[in-house]
Amino acid sequence: MFLAPIIDGDFLTKVQYQDKFVDTAAIIDPKEYVICHFYIEADDVRKAANVAAGESSVGTWTKITTMKERIEKLAAKVFHIDGNYVKIAYPIDMFVGNSIPQLLSDVAGNILGMKEVNNLRLNRIDLPDEYVDTFKGPAFGMKGVRRLLGTEKSGRPHVGTIVKPKIGLNPKETAKVAYEAYYGGCDFVKDDENLTDQRFCPFEDRVVEVLEALDRASEETGEKKAYAPNVTGPDMLDKAQFVKDQGGTCAMIDIIAAGYYALQELRDADLGLFLHGHRAMHAAITRNPLHGVSMGVLALLSRLGGVDQLHIGTVIGKMEGDLGEVLFNKEQLERPLSKMETVFAVCSGGLHPGHVAKLMELMGNDIVIQAGGGIHGHPDGTIEGARALRQAVDAKMLGIDAREYSKDHIQLKKALDLWGST
Repeated sequence: MFLAPIIDGDFLTKVQYQDKFVDTAAIIDPKEYVICHFYIEADDVRKAANVAAGESSVGTWTKITTMKERIEKLAAKVFHIDGNYVKIAYPIDMFVGNSIPQLLSDVAGNILGMKEVNNLRLNRIDLPDEYVDTFKGPAFGMKGVRRLLGTEKSGRPHVGTIVKPKIGLNPKETAKVAYEAYYGGCDFVKDDENLTDQRFCPFEDRVVEVLEALDRASEETGEKKAYAPNVTGPDMLDKAQFVKDQGGTCAMIDIIAAGYYALQELRDADLGLFLHGHRAMHAAITRNPLHGVSMGVLALLSRLGGVDQLHIGTVIGKMEGDLGEVLFNKEQLERPLSKMETVFAVCSGGLHPGHVAKLMELMGNDIVIQAGGGIHGHPDGTIEGARALRQAVDAKMLGIDAREYSKDHIQLKKALDLWGST
């Protein structure tokens, strides 16, 4: 039987930072600092902000004899406090170029576990161009993916699907679903986050079969298509190279599960594939609005790391996330960031044709609309489900109400009759 030790409260370590990391009168040059926006709940927010700045730069819990004047210049500075909202500036010399893990360790490392804070959330990061330019960022970006799939002129949202069920289909069955989705009008088909290289659907066999289906559907429809096989896991670079060797144009990675360095390795390999980023597991970090790291920050880091597409939420559908949050996520993929390309935002999770008009009103046309069950659950099957989703996009692009458009488009009508509209 294990008994927890009894510890006298007076024996516990007390944080002894002096209030030397707070200077709310400081003038911060955004070219010289990484600026982080925090929400902090604490008995004393000023003290907690001071502790956070010290812990994440040159401070420790007691006075030390090894501190030098030149080292003190690397101290983070709390330069803004407004209630629970705090801004901390980190000297650019703290950071290693092209390293997201090191950036995260600095600005979101120990501070999230400090006793001094009750809750702490990193909401936003602003980066100087000099630092941004050390990262490769997207190889294709939104414009490049549009060029690849031939939608530059139309400017319409891309229509995509996830092979369903998530797991269990063999390679030939997976390819059949993909072919039907492509033939019905999908631009894009992807593996789901938990399909990688299982025995029931070996990775290489699946890639060969699906790419053959893609080529056949592309020839028959006259439209360019893309497939995103999930390369997450062991031998990631070898898997991505195999996709390239088979004529593929895209690879998918579960960014949070794999880690940002895995994303950067994949991007740095320069294989000529556009990278589809799935955010599986993000909610373990982002969902608590008072503590952790916002999805907007993770989106920005994913852009630095080299994704060309990234899941950001839907507002509507089955995934958590309100309009303000999802639009902020999208903003981080598209806001000016030195010379870095923008990223194609992906909306996915419980979507169907009845959601399309509202989704486009909220998010604009520069999105990938992905529906899994909302295509494969169509009463007449995957081909007609893909047609229905594409018809919903066409209706909105033409400025016609979906119900009105469905009078002459039976696939859309059946989808709306089944699932309704938002």
